[in-house]
Amino acid sequence: MRVALAGVGLIGGSIGLAARERLGAHVVGYNRSPAVLELALERGAIDEAATSIAAIGTADIAIAGVAVDALPRIVGELCAALPDAVVTDVGSTKAALVAAIDHPNFIGGHPLAGAEATGVAHARADLFDGATWYLTPLSATPGVLYERLARFVAALGAVPTAIGPADHDRLMAVVSHLPHVVANLLVAQAAEALGGETLPATGPSFRDATRVAGSNPELWAQIYSANRAALGEQIDDLVHRLGEVRALLDAGDGADLAAWQAVASEQRSALLQVGLAGADAGEVRQISAVVPNQPGVVAQIALALGRAGINITDMSLAPEADNRTGMVMLWLDPAEASRAIGLIAELGYPAA
Repeated sequence: MRVALAGVGLIGGSIGLAARERLGAHVVGYNRSPAVLELALERGAIDEAATSIAAIGTADIAIAGVAVDALPRIVGELCAALPDAVVTDVGSTKAALVAAIDHPNFIGGHPLAGAEATGVAHARADLFDGATWYLTPLSATPGVLYERLARFVAALGAVPTAIGPADHDRLMAVVSHLPHVVANLLVAQAAEALGGETLPATGPSFRDATRVAGSNPELWAQIYSANRAALGEQIDDLVHRLGEVRALLDAGDGADLAAWQAVASEQRSALLQVGLAGADAGEVRQISAVVPNQPGVVAQIALALGRAGINITDMSLAPEADNRTGMVMLWLDPAEASRAIGLIAELGYPAA
């Protein structure tokens, strides 16, 4: 297997390390900084350095790991230079990028993994172990390419999860981008309230709630801008919810405030339980479905299961002799098998 990396930072470097270690892949890296490529070679994140995307040669998988505002250009260059590769990215916003790339070989991606330190010097092969890795296939996505990318992601230790681009951005606005906004505001409010004084000895609440404040200003400015619509909706909703809390305070009803706090506790527990579900791959069950041999079917199934919170551990495609139909085989949590079979049947594809 040949893997191409356009951008060899923390994420790209970690992909390279994992692909070489776990798949025996030959990894070619391109980066605008020759010093980064030299370090990537020293660290073993890549096997060879390319002076341009056009010089990469061939690849089975190509990953764009560059700044958000550079992704449309770099992804477009990868698609043009590597027509036989499945091209993906690792950016944290998807809708605008997917809309900008008119090429069936591109499948948007976003691994939910990272570290406090950045750069290829801090890359590690186990960065993606157990991490959700979102993929955004479309109706025109060839099933064989989605299968190739999903199996690659799983081999790196991550959990490939299909999601629509707009759904992805709305989710990230709630669980990632809005918390960064709130953390920044809490820091600003505390700084003004203290009038330049240092933070007094307090409990961990403020430090925990503001850990991400001020994260990489250039990167986060690009993320905020790229996801402005979904993030703006969540900010408006938060303002409304703050108004409701202010009304509870003005009413001075301790019972209502206690009830509000209790609901938050229950909701947090439920959310975290959902997030932990399926963290242990454990035993898996195979289910199969006969589907028409046409673009978009595999993406349709993957997205339906992804919306239902069902993770596909592995998948395989096999065309039938008539070449008009094919067999899709999925491996997933046995506890989810019945629900998955029902969801696939609702799409019109008998499964067992």
